[in-house]
Formats: sequence, C-alpha cells, structure tokens
Amino acid sequence: MIRRLGALLAIAAVAAVLHAEPAAAAQSDDRIAAAVEDFATASGYPGIAVVVTDRDGISDRAGYGVDSRGETITATTRMPVASVSKTMTAAAVMQLVAAGRVDLDTPVYDYLPDFRIRDRRGAEITVRHLLTQTSGITDLTLREKSLPQPETLAAAERRARGASLATDPGAEYAYTNTNFHLAARIVERVSGEPFGDYLEREIFRPAGMTRTTTIDVTPEDLPADVADGHVCAYGLTPSAAEPHRFVNGSDGVITTAEDLARWLLVQQNDGVAPDGTRVLPAGTVRQMQTPQGDATYALGWEVDRGSAGPEVGHGGIWFTYTADVLLTDSGHGIVVIGNSGLGLGNEGTGGLGTRIADITDGRTADPMPPIRLWTDLVLAGFTLLTIVLGVRRLARTGTWVRKHAGKAWWRIAARLMPRLGPTVLLFSLPYLIGLLVGGGRDVSLLQLAYYSPALMAWTGIAAVANLATIVVRILGLRRRDVRGPEAGAADGPAAHRPLGAAAAS
Repeated sequence: MIRRLGALLAIAAVAAVLHAEPAAAAQSDDRIAAAVEDFATASGYPGIAVVVTDRDGISDRAGYGVDSRGETITATTRMPVASVSKTMTAAAVMQLVAAGRVDLDTPVYDYLPDFRIRDRRGAEITVRHLLTQTSGITDLTLREKSLPQPETLAAAERRARGASLATDPGAEYAYTNTNFHLAARIVERVSGEPFGDYLEREIFRPAGMTRTTTIDVTPEDLPADVADGHVCAYGLTPSAAEPHRFVNGSDGVITTAEDLARWLLVQQNDGVAPDGTRVLPAGTVRQMQTPQGDATYALGWEVDRGSAGPEVGHGGIWFTYTADVLLTDSGHGIVVIGNSGLGLGNEGTGGLGTRIADITDGRTADPMPPIRLWTDLVLAGFTLLTIVLGVRRLARTGTWVRKHAGKAWWRIAARLMPRLGPTVLLFSLPYLIGLLVGGGRDVSLLQLAYYSPALMAWTGIAAVANLATIVVRILGLRRRDVRGPEAGAADGPAAHRPLGAAAAS
C-alpha cells in the first residue's frame, strides 16, 4: 500500500512538473506578445515579427499587425534587416580568411589594387580595420548618403577614393557603411563572383535561410513580395518607399524573422546550422564576437558588457524598416524586425529586443512610454505656434515699415538678419542630427524627412515664415520709398495696406 501510494505521488509530481513547464512557457509567450504590442503601439510600428531561440532551436514565434498592403505580419514575412546584414558580410570575409585566401591584417590595397585614397595613411588600412569599423574613414570624411550613389560595389570602391581619414587606421571606432561596401568588394574580387551570389551559395543556403536574398544596388530593387515600410508622424504611420541609396554589403539583406533566427542558431552552435551543415569554421564565431581591448565592436558584431552578462548583437536601421538581433549570456537569441523606420523620440527595435531578452531571462520588462508620439505632439505645438506668430508678423508689416523707414540700411539688415536663423537651422539639421543621434552619421535633408516629418515640418515652416517676413518687410520699405513718406503718412493706421499690396505682388 505504501509503495503504491509512493508511486502515485511520484507520478503526480512528474505530471505537475510537465504541466508547469508548458504553463511557464505559455506565460512567457503571453508576456512577449504583450511586450510586442506595447512597443508597437508606443513607437508607431504597424507590424513586427519576433522569434526567440535557445541552443536547441526556435522556442517562440510572434507576429503583430500588418504590412503596408494590409497582409498579416508573421515570422515568415520577408522584410529588410538593414545593418544586421553586416554580420553576414563579415562572415563571408571570415570564410575566405579560414580558407587562407584573405588575411585580416593585410592592407586592403592587396585585394583591391585600384583602391587608393587621397590620404597617404590609406595604405595602412587592413581588412580587420574594415570589419571593426576602425579604418579611419567616417561619414564626415566620406558622406556616403549625401554623395551621388554608386550602382555597383566596384563603383562604391571608386567613390571611396575620395575619402580622407579622420584618424590613423586602427586608432578609433567610427561606424560607416563604406567599410562594409569595401569588405563586400573584397569578397567579390577574391571569390571571383558577384557578392550576392557568394552569399547565396556560402551563407544563406548552408544556413537553411531559404527565403533570404540580398539587394544588389538600392532599396528600389526590393523583391515584389516585400511591401514598403512606414514612417511615423503625429501618431500616424503612412507607408513610404525607402529613399534611394546604395546598400549592397552594408544593409541590403532581405529575410524573415525565422531565417534570421536560423542565422542566430549558427552563431549559438559554433558555426553549425540546425541541420548539421557547417557554415563557419570552428572557433570563427568566437573570434568574430570578441572585440579587441575595450572596444564594443568586434568583427561585424556589437558587444555590450552589461550587468546581466555580455550580450552580442547588431541593430539595423532603414528609414522605413528596423531590425535587431541579440544573443544573451543565458543562451537565448532574439530576432526583431519592424516595418517602420527609426525616428526622433523612438529607440528602434533594439529596445524591444532588450525587453524580450529580459522576459526570456526572467527579469522585469517595464512598459514603454509613447515617447515618439509625445515628441511629435510637442513639435506639432511648436509648428502651430510658429504659424500663428508668422501670420501675426505679416499682419503687422505696415507698422514695422513705418517704424523703420528712413533708417540706415545696415540697421535694417541687422534687424532682419536673425530671421535667417530658421533657414540656417533647416539646412544644418542633417549635420546636427547626425552628430547628436548618430555620432557623426551622414543623412540628407530628404532622409531626415523620413526620420522625423514633424521636425522637418516645424523647421521648414519656420524657415518659410521668416523668409516671407524678410521679403514682405523689404518690399514694404521699397514701396514706401517710391511713394514717399507723405503717402506713407496718409496710410495712417491702416497697417494692413502694405501687407495687402505685398501679398498682391
């Protein structure tokens, strides 16, 4: 009887454990789904795909929302992953390193004999410097987004000849897509085949990434089954085509959250794909994910030495899509792809990746406040105030003209000169935002309109309103000079007459 009771208790205990594990997993799934929905709502993402892995395979999948065509987002929806592509470009280089065809510490000139830059220190740039973003080329020394865009990796190599160096090669980290355009060009030259073909044969297919491809030139080459992404403005998320720029080698991979999870599993299993195919030689993953010294960027991977343990990953930012991959110290992999671009007041999908990592590792994941919406609403308030003040100034043109008529031209110029401030600010914004947000990253005015339509609307309206003030006031003074002061006095208090005349002209 006692033995039978003991057996029953043992069976009950096992059943309780088996029941508890699915319950815990379901609870984790619910928390991840809630985190995704909270993030999407707060940050203006119409659609997000999430996959979580452990060392045994994919453990969680989640899709939220729809794409710009109204189709449901799932873990198998193909989307751009932007600079997460750099992890694959670096892997392609490392395969050639393992094969003895490329040496990390050999100058780039040895593999690209036509590559010469105006700075004599360019001869010291090595392949390692490209992959660690320490070549000395920066977005400030080669404005890769603002310059005319190349059509091939060979043309990107030729464009880079115009670069100068901000520092000695190897001295400082500076993130720029140019380094990975050159790295991809090395793969192309050494392998003797187009870079996209090499990735397909040596990376995507062996890793089981059957729905992954790479764009050869620009985002205008998106496959037909990939929908446009979105921008965010005042709480709205209109769809938008990605602006024209060169992306091959730096941020051109198109994939799914599931395929990207398979890429993480290759990293988690020392270069071996889920089906047992070896994609990277043994030890290569560790080498790629180990930065030198105090650096936080290794060979195509970012490393965060946080309090919860080191986390390895890479973010990806287009103006209409963002993505993030993360490998935690606990053995989990996190994939997040969202169909909206990074914007002012929005931390991008990297913030969601961190929250999901907290959930999978049993930590508390705090809800995300809608900072992006608040930021846009504040800018909307500034925009309305700017319009009101601009109209008020124009309405008082007659009063201003009478007050300043007859004054020396330099006094009038000094009074009007500050009105050029908003125009100067507008054309300086790409540099200011690049310095404040991206540490010196290049961005054009058009691309900045994708980044923050609300900011561009405010500064653009402020520039137009103040330029209009200058023009109308100068025209008012000239009209008064032509008509004479007596005519001006005859106007009396009818302050709106110069404005009406100016508007008619």
